[in-house]
Amino acid sequence: MHGLGNDYVYIDCFKESVENPQSLAVKLSDRRFGIGGDGVILLCPSQTADCKMRMFNADGSEGKMCGNGIRCVGKLAHDLGYVKTDKCTAETLSGIKKLEFSFGADGLVSTVRVDMGKPELDGKKIPSAFSGESVINAPLEVGGKTYGVTLVSMGNPHCVVFADPEKTDVEKIGVKFENHAAFPDRINTEFVKVVGKNELSMRVWERGSGETFACGTGACAAAVAAVLNGLCEKNRGITVHLRGGDLEILYTDETVFMTGPATLVFTGEIKL
Repeated sequence: MHGLGNDYVYIDCFKESVENPQSLAVKLSDRRFGIGGDGVILLCPSQTADCKMRMFNADGSEGKMCGNGIRCVGKLAHDLGYVKTDKCTAETLSGIKKLEFSFGADGLVSTVRVDMGKPELDGKKIPSAFSGESVINAPLEVGGKTYGVTLVSMGNPHCVVFADPEKTDVEKIGVKFENHAAFPDRINTEFVKVVGKNELSMRVWERGSGETFACGTGACAAAVAAVLNGLCEKNRGITVHLRGGDLEILYTDETVFMTGPATLVFTGEIKL
């Protein structure tokens, strides 16, 4: 399944358990010798919500949250019959998220709106070497160049840089941001340009996976950062253009809403 090209191998764990998902993620995510994907996501039963998401990056590390992934988890839970209504809750390592479904002509979920919760802006809680209630356009030297960075956590940490994404060597500089000493748990980095009123263009380097076609939490972080820097308006929809398509983000005083598609590519069986 994928959300705007951000693709994962999804495994239904309502029926079976998966041993050592970390090594399985490395094996299956390989695009030459495996199925191929940005990682592996498990759809699991939950004691506190309708379902539970566990997400593993291509390098085997476990992520606390995945915006594109949780939309696909919601679609899978509904389309497999584990959820019977147009709403559901999903447990993640960053808390329980609320999802709302829109349906296609086939009666299956096509679009999902997710209440992502209130962003964390405190520098120490991102976590990072920066302090203060928020880190907005703070100078950070990376690879011999000083960037203005805005830090936002949407369940996982993001560093937003307002630089033309098409003029940025994302592969070269992204890994340097990811492993910078200022970020003890590594960092996801968004390179963002304002292209219209409440409209952003973005490329993303995800820790553990490299550059991906889209990142849901990254799009949320970019929208929040744009508001904090006075580049977009709060309480109005913000369109974020990613390499794989568009996401609609709404940043309010209470929360951040993310709306976008969830797409099934194929189903099959894996023999291990």
